[in-house]
Amino acid sequence: MSMITAFLKELEQESLVTRKMLSLIPDDQFDWQPHPRSMSFRQLGTHIAELPTWITLGLSTDELDFAKTPYQPKQINNTAELVAYFEETLADGRTQLIPENEEKLAESWKLRAGDQIYMDVSKAEAIRNALSQTIHHRAQLGVFLRLMDIPIPGSYGPSADETNF
Repeated sequence: MSMITAFLKELEQESLVTRKMLSLIPDDQFDWQPHPRSMSFRQLGTHIAELPTWITLGLSTDELDFAKTPYQPKQINNTAELVAYFEETLADGRTQLIPENEEKLAESWKLRAGDQIYMDVSKAEAIRNALSQTIHHRAQLGVFLRLMDIPIPGSYGPSADETNF
């Protein structure tokens, strides 16, 4: 199996759970955060929803420099907009996971802010990072939802909310 095929398969599998988790964020709690240093539901949900675009960034650019392109998250105001945005970015990420891009995976990609380099990796590693970030932040979202007493779906099998354990 090619790396592109493996990445696409993983993106599709992870998107099923990600979509479910994003759809559980209450519209009236978008600005709630569990701690002053934590992201709000809005910030965390938006970041999770935008991560598939990092696949496109990884394959269609050689770097992202925040000094030249400051981070500007999309303004999301409710769960319906959030899920729709995720579907849009998921479609965007899929456009790059095509066999023609397999050779690009070995090329270099950087994440930086001017002279400060955060990542200097292959394009394959940049995609892996985007997928891992999605899983990581989705787990954070699960904690946020749990703190709001909202039952969460399982990620790789049933959650405690879906079983009698």
